[in-house]
Amino acid sequence: MDTIKINKGDALIVAHRGLSGIERENTAAAFVAAGNRSYFGIETDVRVTADGNFILLHDGDAVRCGGDNIIPEQSTLQTIQSVQLFEKNGERGRVDLRIPTMTDYLRICKCYDKVCVLEFKGYFSEENMAKVVEIVKAEYCLEKMIFISFAFENLVNLRNVCPEARCQFLTGKLDEGLLERLVEHKFDLDIWYGSFTEEAQVREFLDNGVEVNVWTVDKKEDAERLISWGVQYVTSNILE
Repeated sequence: MDTIKINKGDALIVAHRGLSGIERENTAAAFVAAGNRSYFGIETDVRVTADGNFILLHDGDAVRCGGDNIIPEQSTLQTIQSVQLFEKNGERGRVDLRIPTMTDYLRICKCYDKVCVLEFKGYFSEENMAKVVEIVKAEYCLEKMIFISFAFENLVNLRNVCPEARCQFLTGKLDEGLLERLVEHKFDLDIWYGSFTEEAQVREFLDNGVEVNVWTVDKKEDAERLISWGVQYVTSNILE
């Protein structure tokens, strides 16, 4: 298996949950696979465990990826990392397919000099945001981070403890007042790619100083159209 190559122009391509089109999402294997390719950044999802650790899992439980009904927020790190995840074909057997910690992810991104695109799942208090920033500074650097969340409050909490943090607000649609809200808080945009139906919609954000990332784009023609409209980032499972 390999990635699908596109004419990316000046756009920056982000590997969604690592190179999840080939490896099990949000695993060290997926991050290393992306690290060995030309991606600008590697995206992942972070959650807080019951014992205060930061682990990487998209869903609210490990059922889809590992077959176990383990909920991170109600489980310890040791319990979570006991889960052996499925391979892409649905089989279980590879000992390297475990749920990583945020520190694992940061170290892999540092090794391959990739930008970290870190999505906060669930509510993150200012206290937890401060812990995240502390770990990032110890393991990598803030300049190599982009923080994203569907919860606007999470990004506000992050900025309260780290004003220089680069933030992109995640959303699935173009809501009225979205642009004004982003400009007010100096946040950029990370939006479902199908929300844009014409170039003028993209240009409005760009003309107001808001950078645009689109997710999750897996068809070559969609990506190249959006790139021609001016989006700066494309998040994909398989495009490169």
